[in-house]
Amino acid sequence: MANSLTVLGTLWALLSFLSAATSCTSFFMPYWLYGFQMGKPVSFSTFRRCTYPIQTDKRNMVMLEECGRYASFSSIPSLSWQICTLVTGIGCALLLVVSIASVLGCCIGDLISRMTGRFYGAIQFIGGLLISSGCALYPLGWNSPEIRQACGNASSQFQLGSCKLGWAYYCTGGGAAVAMLICTWLSCFAGKKTKPSLY
Repeated sequence: MANSLTVLGTLWALLSFLSAATSCTSFFMPYWLYGFQMGKPVSFSTFRRCTYPIQTDKRNMVMLEECGRYASFSSIPSLSWQICTLVTGIGCALLLVVSIASVLGCCIGDLISRMTGRFYGAIQFIGGLLISSGCALYPLGWNSPEIRQACGNASSQFQLGSCKLGWAYYCTGGGAAVAMLICTWLSCFAGKKTKPSLY
């Protein structure tokens, strides 16, 4: 089987795949923030929520214990979370595209040259930067009424109140950091040097 990657390039392809998978999966999971509402544990991400209040036929509020997306983009509780959703989603898409290309470079000869590898590294840096920016924007939404209810009415921007950050938030940021720092550096050495043409 042909291969267009060096040994470091193969490591780059593996780490690119792992960082993209980690960031994308964690971005989708609604476990960025944990709190309690009406005695039930609740969790949030930028565009999903688990356990939310609904009104019954008798006008009582009960907690429905299931996970789901917000009904529309405008239903996301704060503008900063809406921006975070867009920025992080675009960053994840960029990491995913580079990850697919790097894995294909393991199977297809002459797909990734030194220059192409560096170009992909630049895209990974931008993707990681976008995801990191999304993670940095996330705490700006902690002052929305919906989050304050889950955090003991004590949360505000960059103050969690009684809530705590979840594993998905850390994994999203960790995947971005690996892509931005390690994968970008490895991409510089990923492609094999092209041989000069005889023509």
